[in-house]
Amino acid sequence: MSLDLQSDARGVFPSQMLTEAIKQGHIWAEHGDIPTENVQPASVDLRLGDVAYRLRCSFLPDNDTVVNKLRRFQMGEVDLTGDGGILEQNRPYLVPLVENLRLPTGVRGKANPKSSTGRLDTFTRVITDNNSLFDEIPSGYDGRLYLEIVPRTFTIKVRHGLALNQLRLMIGRTELEDEEILDLHRASPLLFRNGIAIPPSQIEVNNGLFLGLHLGRQKGGEVVGYRAKENSNLVDMSKINHYHHHTFWEEVFSESGGRIVLDPEKFYLLLSQDSVRIPPEYAAEMTAYDPTSGELRTHYAGFFDPGFGLDPATGELNGSRAALEVRAHDVPFAVEHGQNICKLSFERMIAVPDRLYGRALESNYQGQQVALGKHFKRVREKQLPSAALFQ
Repeated sequence: MSLDLQSDARGVFPSQMLTEAIKQGHIWAEHGDIPTENVQPASVDLRLGDVAYRLRCSFLPDNDTVVNKLRRFQMGEVDLTGDGGILEQNRPYLVPLVENLRLPTGVRGKANPKSSTGRLDTFTRVITDNNSLFDEIPSGYDGRLYLEIVPRTFTIKVRHGLALNQLRLMIGRTELEDEEILDLHRASPLLFRNGIAIPPSQIEVNNGLFLGLHLGRQKGGEVVGYRAKENSNLVDMSKINHYHHHTFWEEVFSESGGRIVLDPEKFYLLLSQDSVRIPPEYAAEMTAYDPTSGELRTHYAGFFDPGFGLDPATGELNGSRAALEVRAHDVPFAVEHGQNICKLSFERMIAVPDRLYGRALESNYQGQQVALGKHFKRVREKQLPSAALFQ
C-alpha cells in the first residue's frame, strides 16, 4: 500500500492525508470504521478499547510484546463497555486501543494526550510492541497500540470509544530550528500581547519558543488560575460542560507584585502571558521546561493544531492563550508574571490541512480566557479576568 509520498517529502501529515491513510489501511480498527470526526487537522483521535488492565507498575516492552509484559504486571480488569469503568487515583492502567497501525517504511508516529486529558491531571502515554520509548512509534510499525493511564488528582470514569490521546504521522525532518522559528514569526507572527504581535527582538528561543506565565497586574489579589482540590468527587470524562468548577478546583489569587507560590505536588491550571497563533502550514508541541534545580515542571506535553488562535473566516483572533498544567516538586516554588515556564517546538506540515482548528470543528479552546477543561461548566463572563489584566 502506498500514500504516493514524494521522495523528498517531509513534515506532519495533514487531515486529508490522514483520511487517505485510513482508507488505505495504515490506520485501521478491528471492528467498524474510524469516524470522520476523529480526524483532526494534524492528528487522529485514538479510542479506548473495551477493557482496562489494572497494573502493579508501569513498564516498557523493550524487546518484547506488550501482551507478554502485561502478564507479569496485570492485577485485574476493569470493564469499559456499557456505562464504563472507574479508574482510581494514582493507579496505573493499560488499555488496548481501538486503532491499530500498519505504517509504511519511512513513516513514523507520535502520540500526545488531548488537551482535556491533561487539564484533568490524567497522565497518559502510548506503548507499542518491541519499543523502549513511550509515545514514539517507529517507522514501519505494524501492530496494536496500548494506552497507559494514570489518574493523578481525580478518580475518573471512562468508557469504550472515548478518546484521551491523539496520533500524528510524519516523515523526514519535521522540526524547525530556532532561527527558522524566528523567521516564521517575522513572516507570520506566532505570539501576541494585547492583540499586537510581539516584536521579533523580544522573542526568546532556545530549542523552542519560550512562553511566559500570566499572573496579573502588580497590585495582586486577582484570580489567575485554579488549583485542584484533594479528595474530590468522581469525574466522568464523557460528560461535557457538566461539572461546576468549585467542586473540584479552588481559585488561585496573585500576590502583590504579580506572583504566586506553588505548593509542592499540587496541580495548577494557569494561562500563558501571551497568545499563541499557529499558522496553517505548521503544528506545535508544548514541551516541559525544567529548571536545572528541578523544582518546577509544566506537566504535560500539549499539541497545538494548525489554525490554533487563528480564525481565517473572520480574522478576529490574534492568538489564543495556552493553558499551562503546572506542578512544583520538593519545596514551595515562587513564580512571577512573565516568567518563562514552557517552550513550543514547531513542526512543518506536508501540506495545509483541509480543516483547521477553530469554529468549524467546534474546537473547545479557541480564544480561551480560562484554563479549565471542557468537562466543567463555562465560567460566566463576570468571573473572567478583564482584558486589562493581560499586560
